[in-house]
Amino acid sequence: MKNRLRILRAERGWSQADLAERLEVSRQSVNAVETGKFDPSLPLAFKLARLFSTTIEAIFTDEP
Repeated sequence: MKNRLRILRAERGWSQADLAERLEVSRQSVNAVETGKFDPSLPLAFKLARLFSTTIEAIFTDEP
C-alpha cells in the first residue's frame, strides 16, 4: 500500500519522532508505515487522517 505520510509530515516540518509522539506510537512504527513495511490499523489510520485534517483515502492508496 502506498502512502503520502512522509510528504504530509515533511510539509509540517515534523520528524518521525514528532509524528510518533502525536500518534502515541513508536518512531519505528511511523518509519514502518512510511516505508510500506507495515499497514496501520484502522484506528491508527483514522488518527492520522484527523491529525492531518484529511481523509484516509488521501493518505493511503492501494496502487501497486
